[in-house]
Amino acid sequence: MSGESSTADDGDPLAAVVARGRAETAADTLREEGVYDDDRSVRPFGEDAVALPVTAPPERTAVREVVRQEAEPRLRNLDDHLRERGWTAEERERAPSSWAVIGTVVLVDIGDAPRPDEVGEALLDLHANADTVLARHGIDGTQREPDVAVIAGAGDTETIHTEHGTRYALDLAEVMFSPGNKAERKRMGDVVAEGDRVFDMFAGVGYFTLPMARAGARVTAAEINPASFRYLLENAKLNDVHQRVDLYRADCRDVADGVEADRIVMGYYDAHEYLDAALSALEPGGIVHMHEATPESLVYDRPVDRLTAAAADRDRAVKILDRRKVKGYSEGVAHVVVDARVE
Repeated sequence: MSGESSTADDGDPLAAVVARGRAETAADTLREEGVYDDDRSVRPFGEDAVALPVTAPPERTAVREVVRQEAEPRLRNLDDHLRERGWTAEERERAPSSWAVIGTVVLVDIGDAPRPDEVGEALLDLHANADTVLARHGIDGTQREPDVAVIAGAGDTETIHTEHGTRYALDLAEVMFSPGNKAERKRMGDVVAEGDRVFDMFAGVGYFTLPMARAGARVTAAEINPASFRYLLENAKLNDVHQRVDLYRADCRDVADGVEADRIVMGYYDAHEYLDAALSALEPGGIVHMHEATPESLVYDRPVDRLTAAAADRDRAVKILDRRKVKGYSEGVAHVVVDARVE
């Protein structure tokens, strides 16, 4: 960390300068230090950096420098920014209520909000570390391809997103990334033991493969989408786990015959359709993590019944270890996960 620099009075508040791509991670560590100032806004700093508001110079977070900035009250939320732009109360009611910052990209369900370009510009003002806003319209097809459109900013949809120490390089115009699965991605890194043999049947860019491999597991990962597989390869090297992963651009059913797994991850909403392949690869006493989009009225009965029936067809017994909701999938439908040991 370099010393303070300033053209403002010494009484002006402090800000820590970091590279734009590190802003999200640095803000988290500054909060852990107890020096992040939530009452002020993040502001651009030069062409490739941002100034994060702090109450004192950080001692543990690496920053380029600490500067003084003219005091500027924080517009705390999207509603504040849209009000500044002259939006009426009725218009603001139709604005998005949630969005996600993925690296340097803001991903938002725009709904029926008026003037999406103004929403995008307001989100860029709210998140100074971001440079592009994407409106998300859904995921298409078996290869889970995103339907998105640039509504503000530079239009650079490729970024690196950091989560609990795992780095994900991806292009949000080409591959899906679900912000709501953050806790589940962390959890999978926590539940594996070093040396576990894991089969990730729907690996994507490495959502679960990377945290598990970083925890010491040996992971066989299959991904059929060529764009996702390209980033899966890159991310294995980016996280220095390439020696602990075997990666296949293939249908997971074609990979399963050669796999002997202690643990299987089925991170796909229609995972039940692949249970035969999963159980053929799962060693006796192994654990399966089966995802499903389930109507609320059938949570958790349907996924448990499907898993139990598939195991019974192979004369195998199932012990349910855990059941949990990850997030809402659509109105009346939940994204759930069932963890089970299969003898």
